Amino acid sequence: MSYTATAAVCRPQSRARRIFNATLGIATAILALGGLEAHAAAAQSLTETERRNKAAIEAGFEAWAAGTGSPYDLLADDARWTIEGYSLASKTYPSREAFLREVIRPFNARMKAPLKPAIRNVYVDGDTVIVFFDARGIARDGEPYANTYAWFLDMRDGRIVRASAFFDSIVFNALWTRVTPVD
Repeated sequence: MSYTATAAVCRPQSRARRIFNATLGIATAILALGGLEAHAAAAQSLTETERRNKAAIEAGFEAWAAGTGSPYDLLADDARWTIEGYSLASKTYPSREAFLREVIRPFNARMKAPLKPAIRNVYVDGDTVIVFFDARGIARDGEPYANTYAWFLDMRDGRIVRASAFFDSIVFNALWTRVTPVD
C-alpha cells in the first residue's frame, strides 16, 4: 500500500485540512526563497549553469504556452517525478515514460482545450530550478480547469533528473474523477 493510501486510511483528512496543507506547502516554498528583492539580487549573480538551467526551463514553458512543446521534453529517461500531497496521482514515478503514461497523457486526454501555463516566477539555486505558475484549460465536459503549481526541478546537463510537484489536489481530483479520458 502506498504512503498516500495508508495516510488516507489511517488519517482521513478533511477538505479544509488538505487545502491548508497545499497552501502551506506553496507558501513555505515562496517564503523560503525570500522576497522579490532577494530574487532580483540573486539573478544578477547567477552562475553560467544556473543561467542555462533557467533558460532551458523558461523555453520549455514558452513552448508549452505556444503549443509547440513542453518542459516534459527536458525530462531525462530515468527522471523521477514526485507528485506531493494527497491527490489521486500523488506518488513517485520512476521514469519519464511512467510519468507521461500514468499522469500527463491521461490528463491531456481529459482536456478539450489544452492546459496553458503562466509563470509567476522562476527561482534558481545551483542545479535546482523552482517554477511557480498558474495553468488553465478547458476539460472535455466544458468546465474550466485552473490550478496553481510549484515545481522543484533538479537539473543535470540540461535535463530534468528529479522533480517534486505541488498543486491543489482538490481541483486536480475533481477533474480526474469527473472527466473520462478519451483515447
